[in-house]
Amino acid sequence: MRYLWIKVVRAAGCVVFAAACSSASAAAMQRVGAFEIDVTEVTIGEFSKFVAATGVVTKAERDGGGHVYEAGWSKKSGWHWRAPYGRPGVAREPVAHITYAEAEAYCQWAGKRLPADAEWVEAAYTERRASPPSLFVSGRTYTYPTGDTPQGANCLSGCGTARVVAHGAKLLRGRGHAEAGTTAAGVNGLYDMGANLWEWTNAGPGAEKRTRGGSWWYGPDQMRADYIADKPGDFTAIYIGFRCARDAR
Repeated sequence: MRYLWIKVVRAAGCVVFAAACSSASAAAMQRVGAFEIDVTEVTIGEFSKFVAATGVVTKAERDGGGHVYEAGWSKKSGWHWRAPYGRPGVAREPVAHITYAEAEAYCQWAGKRLPADAEWVEAAYTERRASPPSLFVSGRTYTYPTGDTPQGANCLSGCGTARVVAHGAKLLRGRGHAEAGTTAAGVNGLYDMGANLWEWTNAGPGAEKRTRGGSWWYGPDQMRADYIADKPGDFTAIYIGFRCARDAR
């Protein structure tokens, strides 16, 4: 069965989802050359404004829950964007259990777009600030989004210990995600480009869409620029989120 839950109307340079264009103030963004990108992953609080304005019901909600990998992929009843681990999340948590199309729809509603894969990579690894803090050098490309080492990210191991949300779920691997903006700021002053949640980018072959950066379920290797992970665009999981970009203003 195919669901058609989002009616898209293009008008006056914006995208309307059964409602007016977003009037919400933009989340903090960082300029990186010719584009700008969200400083943090999109949060539950930000996504809730989109849902309130549009009435969108996400795939994970319609399906009865999103997924986590245990002995294979397991669907978790009641796990969706409002309740990432089966109980209500807080506004500053990164939004998870979101498909590629839902992420794209949110970004369009907010007057932005999903970042191109090349944009995401540039923002994550190459410092473009003219006068960055002492840990970073303008123009230098780093191994990890956190810099020369993965320290400060929320990954499975090898990144230090991040403070994660008190979700109460029994996880067979990892500790879960951290609230947006609470780990160490990395290249270009961005948070969680490495680990925490995989992030959708505007790339991938056919129905497969590209995710970048790794997650709390993985170690540092998945945080590197040469690690590419394509996933079904309609897949929902506890460790897939996103952030938005736009052309520089």
